Amino acid sequence: MADGARLSPVVEVRREDWEAGGFGLYVHWPFCQAKCPYCDFNSHVARSIDQGRWARAYEAEIARAGHEVPGRVLRSIFLGGGTPSLMEPETVEAVIGAARGAWGFSNDIEITMEANPTSVEAGRFRGYRAAGVNRLSLGVQALNDRDLQRLGRLHSAEEAAAAFGIARDTFERVSLDLIYARQGQTPEAWEAELREALGLAAGHLSLYQLTIEEGTAFGDRFAAGKLRDLPDEDRAADLWDITQRLTEAAGLPAYEVSNHAAPGQESRHNLVYWQGGDWVGVGPGAHGRLTLGGVRTGVETERAPGRWLQMVEQGGTGESARERLSEVEAAEERLMMGLRLADGVEMGRLGALPELAGRAEALTGMGLVSHEDGRLRTTAAGRPLLNAVLRELLA
Repeated sequence: MADGARLSPVVEVRREDWEAGGFGLYVHWPFCQAKCPYCDFNSHVARSIDQGRWARAYEAEIARAGHEVPGRVLRSIFLGGGTPSLMEPETVEAVIGAARGAWGFSNDIEITMEANPTSVEAGRFRGYRAAGVNRLSLGVQALNDRDLQRLGRLHSAEEAAAAFGIARDTFERVSLDLIYARQGQTPEAWEAELREALGLAAGHLSLYQLTIEEGTAFGDRFAAGKLRDLPDEDRAADLWDITQRLTEAAGLPAYEVSNHAAPGQESRHNLVYWQGGDWVGVGPGAHGRLTLGGVRTGVETERAPGRWLQMVEQGGTGESARERLSEVEAAEERLMMGLRLADGVEMGRLGALPELAGRAEALTGMGLVSHEDGRLRTTAAGRPLLNAVLRELLA
């Protein structure tokens, strides 16, 4: 070192909490061909859609978000809905291009699109791949025509198999969605169906137990006593056990309550949510979480598609509300999301919940959670009882 030269002072750069989960972008496409009777998502059936207008609105909202949180590295983009596979490939390309202009992309960025396996939508898969999508989440939901009709799906089992073949040949990664605990479904029938799904060689399966939500067609039927032969608690538990046993044996263990993957095939975007990262939510009804000035902030958008589009086009924003979360609220959310993961959550990130350790100790004694290596996890016995575990931890 030359005489008189001085060392620069060491400046400690504090890693913000959200960086443990990374940064993502969620884009909500609110349109479907038909409303499924079990669905409570913000989805709408529209006679015609001006895709150029929607593309420009998405571009404007992404650019605005890029100015608010500049300099970040985007880990993932998720195109959800609704039915994003009703988007034209040019619309998808515009969204991805806007994101690239707003932020840097990680070298291994994951760009996922949800899709239905109808023949019409499968015909667009290569266009989506050319636009930049590298992961497809295929909403198969069932592998027999009778149950597909009951679920209000517009594709057949044969179309689903053909669409999966196209997807596997087109995209680097493919995930399949299935719904179980359906009407009249026996453990034997679910085991056979799940074995068939595992035989398709998808690296990721999202396996959801059917839930009856208020405000849906199924919810109305159930309230009227017209939705019969749903599994009782014992049969639902049997179906859960079959799910865990078969996926584990096939090398796709549950890394999250409803999601199973081969090592390295986990959904990076959903991990942003579950690991407490930040994400921008764009589109009607999308939600986001941003750390602004060190404060965790919840962001909501206008739900009505026409109103959202009008708000953006008038030069404003599609946002409808913002809420600054307290440290306790942020920690509670981090706990609720983190315990969904088999890997659990770091206790060091939950310092705003001083009574948590004592409550966790009681549940450890019951065999429902474990506290090892500084992480709190649900056990195999506790995972299917997650809601009850959380009620005790957050009492």
